[in-house]
Amino acid sequence: MSQIEKSPPQPPHTQHHPELPPEPRTAAEPGSRTKRAGRAAWRRDLSASVVVFLLAVPLSLGIALATGAPLQAGLVAAAVGGIVAGLLGGAPLQVSGAATGLLAVTADLVQRYGWRATCAITALAGLVQLALGALRVARATSAVSPAIVHGLLAGIGVTIAVGQLHVVLGGSPDGSALDNAAALPGQLAHPHATALLIGAVTVAVLIGWGRLPGRAGRWARVLPAPLAAVLAATAVSAGTSVARVELPSWRVPELPALPDASVPALAAAVLTVTLVAGMESMLSAVAVDRLAAERPGAPTGRVRLNRELAGQGVANVVSGLLGGLPVSGGAMRGSANVRAGAVSRRATVLHGVWVLLCAGLLATALEAIPLAALAALVMVVGVQMVSFAHIRHVQRHREFPVYAATLGGVVLFGVLQGVVTGIAVAVFLALSRLTRTRVAVTEEPDGYRVRVSGQLTFLAVPRLTRALAKVPARADAVVELCGSFMDHAAYEALQSWAAAHRAHGGRVTLGGRPGRPPAKPAGAHSCRPWTPWRSHHCTRPTPDEAAAPENSGSQLLGGVSAFQRHTAPLVREELARLAREGQRPTQLFLTCADSRLVTSMITSSGPGDLFTVRNVGNLMPPPGSDASCDSVGAAVEYAVEVLRVGSITVCGHSGCGAMAALLGAAAPEEAEPTPLARWLRHGRPSLARMQRIGRLGRGEVALSERPVDDDQERLALVNVMQQLDHLRAHSCVARRVAEGSLTLHGMYFHVGEAQAYVLDEATGRFGAVRGEPVALTV
Repeated sequence: MSQIEKSPPQPPHTQHHPELPPEPRTAAEPGSRTKRAGRAAWRRDLSASVVVFLLAVPLSLGIALATGAPLQAGLVAAAVGGIVAGLLGGAPLQVSGAATGLLAVTADLVQRYGWRATCAITALAGLVQLALGALRVARATSAVSPAIVHGLLAGIGVTIAVGQLHVVLGGSPDGSALDNAAALPGQLAHPHATALLIGAVTVAVLIGWGRLPGRAGRWARVLPAPLAAVLAATAVSAGTSVARVELPSWRVPELPALPDASVPALAAAVLTVTLVAGMESMLSAVAVDRLAAERPGAPTGRVRLNRELAGQGVANVVSGLLGGLPVSGGAMRGSANVRAGAVSRRATVLHGVWVLLCAGLLATALEAIPLAALAALVMVVGVQMVSFAHIRHVQRHREFPVYAATLGGVVLFGVLQGVVTGIAVAVFLALSRLTRTRVAVTEEPDGYRVRVSGQLTFLAVPRLTRALAKVPARADAVVELCGSFMDHAAYEALQSWAAAHRAHGGRVTLGGRPGRPPAKPAGAHSCRPWTPWRSHHCTRPTPDEAAAPENSGSQLLGGVSAFQRHTAPLVREELARLAREGQRPTQLFLTCADSRLVTSMITSSGPGDLFTVRNVGNLMPPPGSDASCDSVGAAVEYAVEVLRVGSITVCGHSGCGAMAALLGAAAPEEAEPTPLARWLRHGRPSLARMQRIGRLGRGEVALSERPVDDDQERLALVNVMQQLDHLRAHSCVARRVAEGSLTLHGMYFHVGEAQAYVLDEATGRFGAVRGEPVALTV
């Protein structure tokens, strides 16, 4: 069991919004600050629950329509997901409801077995999820290749989009994606004009709602885009004779009934619902927690995946018994919850309560919604599930065949078959890469060079020995290994050949020094990959130890102990030299305090190389700032005047909480701003600069490899440029720059891509730094 999953639950007053930190009680006002923070948290949760409710209602109705289930089944799933999964789940800010990823699967089940049997399959899948959560296997989902997951979601999205396009055109979808694609030309030739108009209005509002300009646009975006689109389409359809929502009066649901199918077919259906719903919920929980962690001061690691899986299982059991759709966590609903300011699971539960009240009190209003609007809404959701950013990621990691095979398998054969196809292709690629090893022997003026490209395993030993046999006795030879792995069989073969070659009078250069025994290549230099704390079995405290307040730093001390055992003997000589000679860094590196930004790792630097200054938001206050900024100014002055560094780099990063706080700082400040709020004032020039760029068409800042993701990333890029200007305003920096002895650089690091970008100030573009292959000598 991981430490995250076993951490004790926080008391209610510690589950707070990052802008409202708990303050110590004083004798003058005992508990008053905590009460104010608690009331503010309640207000944020209430506000967020309304936003998510307004998003969930049209989405749930649209999913129910697309599956062929009774429309009230979507509302039942939303209410059960919000209340049951919200109370029992392990991801406090995740919002569960009708499963988007299961839309195609549920539609197939309804068509094949009927609605009552689909409810039974949903309940059985919930029992399996509950058992898997009790067995604590949720972490195993991280072993599934991201290419398979993204291919699965993309395949489901294609199936959804093609099917719902028929409804938008005034027809009805067929049973499979292939049938829908084949019938599409005929449907396009004879569309239903009114339904097409309603669908077009819905799509236009969905796409354009987030792009409304000015202050009016900011106020309008308080209303979720799906709700605005449905309202607009309903207004357009007024007075027309189009199909609309029909909600029958509430009655006691019929008990689910097992389908008239064989045991293997029933098991396959239950396994498919369990797999897709569980995977969607786990991935969504991690994504929502990551989004919440980007808020300044937000607590991290609050997701307990096994508890979340069990909570989803209970929700599916209840939803199936009440006649609801399968339930899963949704990234769309969860991200809306976080962005609306939710603090705790109260927002999720309240959203379920509002859905329940809406189904009972506002049924007449819901029946005014045209079905074409709901179909267009779900169609856009399906299109958005095919992410070009994910395609670029898998292509960069050479896993596009896995992605394409999974997507094609889901579209052609079904969800479970598509996942199996993707796994088979992934295994085949892994095996082929192990065998795809090239060994080349070339004669050079000073001897022979043996170059090995690829993974050096026992499968490549025959090829290696044949190539080494071509090197004449007594010749000088250089062996280069350009792979990242060498197993024991290959190691022994290379070592035996090197010893025999030296015995016959030849010389072997391995690692650049003649006569050095062969060793496994560890990379282009002697650095080893680091091990995250969560993977340190030797430093991780037991659950009981972690719960004790006096042991809160035990993992840190465990890491220090591991350093003394393993790393200190390797670096002691170099550190002793630095202790004698003093520090002489050539670079000043100004970056954010974010824990995910490891400066020594992304710059391949070691002791004595970088003089590092870190603060929230990698800010460099300009001259004349208040005395609280003297620490940063003093560090820069010391580096420039005393250490005489030759370069200063300002490095921003993706997902910066300071940038998110600046973008969300529209509310008036409190009378007594916190230290964090006072510090972030120095980022306002960056925000003003970005807004000025926006008015000019956003042409001043860009990434060379891809479009800028969103305003948070755009602000992080602009902030790097602005802090460089602040640096130039300091007299010591300006003088050295004028002398030509100091250069300034801007950098941006995308955490999720593990990709660094360097600023070209002449064009305002950040160009990607590419790691060219380097020959590894052993």
